[in-house]
Amino acid sequence: MRTKLILLFIVAFSTCVSAQKQVNSQDSIRSFYNAVFAALKKKYLLKKEVNWTIVEAETQKALGKYTTFGQSLNEIGPLFDKIKAGHCGIYLNDVKYTSTAKISGKTNYTAQWKKKYATNPEFEVSLLEQKYGYILMPKIIFFDVSAENIGKVAQPLYDQIEDLKSKNEIEGWIIDLRLNTGGNSMPMVLALYDFLGDNIIGGVLDAQKKQQSIMRLKQGKYIDQSKSIPQIQTRGKLLDQMKVAVLTGNFTASAGEVVALAFKRRPNTILIGGKTYGATTSNIMWNLPFGATMALTTGYDCDRNGVYHEQIVPDILHSDSENFEQLPLDRSVVEAIHYFNEKK
Repeated sequence: MRTKLILLFIVAFSTCVSAQKQVNSQDSIRSFYNAVFAALKKKYLLKKEVNWTIVEAETQKALGKYTTFGQSLNEIGPLFDKIKAGHCGIYLNDVKYTSTAKISGKTNYTAQWKKKYATNPEFEVSLLEQKYGYILMPKIIFFDVSAENIGKVAQPLYDQIEDLKSKNEIEGWIIDLRLNTGGNSMPMVLALYDFLGDNIIGGVLDAQKKQQSIMRLKQGKYIDQSKSIPQIQTRGKLLDQMKVAVLTGNFTASAGEVVALAFKRRPNTILIGGKTYGATTSNIMWNLPFGATMALTTGYDCDRNGVYHEQIVPDILHSDSENFEQLPLDRSVVEAIHYFNEKK
């Protein structure tokens, strides 16, 4: 009899624990997605185009089938698909959850691009043919977006450029964005401060494509509508009148496109390569429960004249020509050097 009672207790206890876990999981799922919807309905760029009643109902119904919080994250993609949030993303435990929709024609990377990108390339500054500066600006991703940290990220990059320019007579600069698939554009443009100078470099438009804010560089500072102002220590002369060639490609995206926009309409500048990816919307970082962070789309990116570009189309358009192993043979680099040698 005692054995039966013990077995009954174990069964009852196990059932209770299992039920408690399920309740806790459903509570976690509910609180997490409530926070996601609250953020989207408050700040998402296209919030007025979404029927939130229908989308929330469909999402909540779909969430009912999940028994763990981790499994429920599979519903983020379909949610973003429904509201056309192709540039939004949620980051948790080094995993990114995004829309499942893909922009067509974006799998045509070359063997050279794929090989170089697989090395997780870092920022690079070098001298070509003893007289041309080459800067590889790849993606830069981090989550501490404090002004202090942005300055810390940008400063050593700026210093590498300053070191090359101070020791050589440079006749033209190549800024390669072809491997720049996104991240945070602020340290990127701060690193390139000498080329952009004390100028407006872009801005953000609202849902009606009216100017919402501007971005400018001034005395080493990155200034926008934020009260927090990232800054670097600059030195030497500006290069804002120097000839610059900006190289773009099909996978120049998001923050990479913001950098390209900063150079659009800059004097003595040419854009060379492929049309960019087409993620020219601006994101803010939004904290969510359980340590998650959402990249939340809140506006359209624009150039220094307030013009929105769905994609950035280079002045010299071509693609499938990368040669990262032998840059002097790279078609875009060849075109850039030809531009540098043209008479003004």
